[in-house]
Amino acid sequence: MDTGLTTIDEKDIETHRATAQSLVTRFVVMEEDGGRSKTELAGTGRRFVSTVSAGSLRKTREVEFAKSVASVRQGDPMLSIAQHALLYRARRGAAVALAVGGVFARSTELESLQAKNARSALEGEAAQTYHALLQASAYVAAFTLSSYLLQMLDADAEPANDTPEPAFQFETPQDALKSVIAALDRAIAGAPDETAMTARARAVARVAIEGLLQRRGRFSGLGAFEDAHMRLEADDFTLDGFDVAPGRKRKPLVMSFKKPNEIIGNHIAKFQAMKLAKMLMAYDFDRQMNPFVELGGFLFTFIGDGAPGTGKTILIQMTAGLLNDYCQVAGVPFHYENFGVDQISSYQGKSGQNCKQFVDNVLSPRAIGFGTVDDIDQVAAKRSDDRASAGQQEVTGVLMESFAGAATVIRGNCTFGMFSNYPENVDDALRQRAGARWLVDGPQTLEDYVDIFVLLAGKNHAIPLGEHELYASQEIKRAVETAYEAHSKPQEDGLRQVYERFLDERGEPKTLTDIGAYLHEIKLAEPRFTGRAIKNITDAIKMRAMDIELPDQWFETPDAFMRKGYDDKKAMIAELRKPFTMAMVMQEINRYADSEFRYSDRSDDAAISNLVRDQRLRERAVREIEDMKARGVWSG
Repeated sequence: MDTGLTTIDEKDIETHRATAQSLVTRFVVMEEDGGRSKTELAGTGRRFVSTVSAGSLRKTREVEFAKSVASVRQGDPMLSIAQHALLYRARRGAAVALAVGGVFARSTELESLQAKNARSALEGEAAQTYHALLQASAYVAAFTLSSYLLQMLDADAEPANDTPEPAFQFETPQDALKSVIAALDRAIAGAPDETAMTARARAVARVAIEGLLQRRGRFSGLGAFEDAHMRLEADDFTLDGFDVAPGRKRKPLVMSFKKPNEIIGNHIAKFQAMKLAKMLMAYDFDRQMNPFVELGGFLFTFIGDGAPGTGKTILIQMTAGLLNDYCQVAGVPFHYENFGVDQISSYQGKSGQNCKQFVDNVLSPRAIGFGTVDDIDQVAAKRSDDRASAGQQEVTGVLMESFAGAATVIRGNCTFGMFSNYPENVDDALRQRAGARWLVDGPQTLEDYVDIFVLLAGKNHAIPLGEHELYASQEIKRAVETAYEAHSKPQEDGLRQVYERFLDERGEPKTLTDIGAYLHEIKLAEPRFTGRAIKNITDAIKMRAMDIELPDQWFETPDAFMRKGYDDKKAMIAELRKPFTMAMVMQEINRYADSEFRYSDRSDDAAISNLVRDQRLRERAVREIEDMKARGVWSG
């Protein structure tokens, strides 16, 4: 956001409570009749729709929202908790919307023009400006109420995608709020229970926001709201202009967390996950920026790949656990969310909406966010895959636009991790949007296998350990140094050939020109090695330059580091920074390029296997056909 935090004043909300109460009690609206009869067809619960066009007819309708809410559970004069919550949130949301409209009026010419118009009617250009801003204020009020309901109402189920959007009226803020509440009233009418009632109300709020965003271009003067960041602390309600359509209110995270010492092997991935957790906690909520984004080295997206059972899930649990613990110490909100195959919908466009909502929830600048896409090869499809569903293609498009699109803004408060057993099946462009590659290969050495067996076996035995220093090879600093040194030379055969040819021609790299020549040789051997690959490598090198161990003492108390100002945090981090070396450069180039060659080889191997299988099937079919012809039973 371009501006600082604006707190919505409780006193401003209180001044609009009487108006909000009247909106949920009784008012009259003009609506298009649309030929819909008020009489239900016997035994169907449906209403007769005339075949004669009546689109121009408008009728008055009394809206008594409080009575409609009470009628959902007939026979009991008392409102249930869910009924009361909906009624209260509708009234509270209307008051908040009017208060936000007041903030908008004060930040534009609207307030002064209203005062002039009260003294004498405005004319000419002033009148046109006044009406334009008044309509913009009505738009802001409708958006605020819809956003408030969507964040505050908690529903366990979503209804079918057949909720009509409100018949918006933008003459005044009150008219705009009436149109939203009238749509709520119509939607909850006939709800069988409170669960359906709340779900329908959330659906109206969601559809209203979608409709409002589509109409956004019709209004002038919305810049003041677009660049606003508003918060109501009492309700944990946040408005970030139009950047993010708000989602549902977050529930407490329930997850089986793991400690770093419970992970055997995966040294580089574990080390970078621990560093990433501390990096995220450097985020400054007031400035809405992270020093690591400015200084370099922040990891916005990464991909973890490895065979099944090598520890990808436990790595997610460890990272989420560290962030959850740090956030509890700092007293700041933490949001973890996974996007999985269960969110791929058969409705056209719904999968993309679900994915966009997932991204928006994690990106929220008012929380530390960690988003994961597990088994991304099943969730997001290659664009060239004709067998993939439309929903999978939608998800691929949303993730590509969100991770490295024209409107992507990296604040440093969140990170996204993609995990897969088969990363070669992920679209090349999407995979290259992952800034780091974490090879999750699990235990590798003899010491690793002894350590993991002892860890998992527990202590309910008297079997001696033998000649082994338990967990010595898991000591993170030594293990990571060993793991990085292994990448001083390429691991994959294809890259090894490029490396050896380069050494024969130019010798060991000593200058930036040598580095560029090595990268060019890799490009010639692997066409997927594009400019984005170079950017990812340089980001990884910068991360290695920031390969500093933020002291644990900084995260034991909130005031030691996490609650300091942005400039203080930046200075503390900058003091620990060191320049990167040629060894770091070569290690990161080889580490990234190895992954590209590995993915390419796997993809080629899979394609060859398919061709071999198809050829074998053809030859078998030919033999069977010839046999059937010889027996005289072929009728082809």
